[in-house]
Amino acid sequence: MLPFYPDKTFSRTEVMSRPTPVPAVNGVYFWWFKEIPPGVPTEGCLTHEGYTLLYVGISPDKKGKPNSRANLKTRIKTHYSGNAEGSTLRRTLGVLLAKESHFPLRRVGSGTRTTFTHLGEQWLDLWMEENAKVCWIPHEEPWVLEETLIATVSLPLTIQGNKHPFKTVLSAMRSRAMAEAKLMEIADETGFSRSKVAKAIQQVL
Repeated sequence: MLPFYPDKTFSRTEVMSRPTPVPAVNGVYFWWFKEIPPGVPTEGCLTHEGYTLLYVGISPDKKGKPNSRANLKTRIKTHYSGNAEGSTLRRTLGVLLAKESHFPLRRVGSGTRTTFTHLGEQWLDLWMEENAKVCWIPHEEPWVLEETLIATVSLPLTIQGNKHPFKTVLSAMRSRAMAEAKLMEIADETGFSRSKVAKAIQQVL
């Protein structure tokens, strides 16, 4: 069983504020969700104040990268504000929520990258603001703690190193989304940028 329940979990707004509360150190991070994406099993998952723990990650990601510049700060901010190309969590959430968002995975740019497009990633930003919170534990060798957590805690959205029964289903969904993206034309995002989309949404709100 997880040896702690967080004193505080942090929203997207809090993480993206300046200065950010997330430290630039090695560690393990925990993602808690209020709304559970369709089809995700939660039996055996930990819950805390109305949120369910579904995903655990680490930064840096491998023992073999001692000089990696990745840390909790950069990784958590990427999950909250990056895109599906650079965040496996965002890719998973976007695939699971595609029927609700109406933004499937698409090829963008030259066609070698896949995201949910600027509009879709912005939609996911808003969904995460409403439904996702994160906390973390600084740890010099986070991969050691991660192995223990994956072996003892039900984490249906964690893929790497996980033996959860949902892993096979989730991996197949992600592969199918990628295959379908390759069949579609490259998304034309000419004139769009993440910041322009964000400003447009704020004006509507």
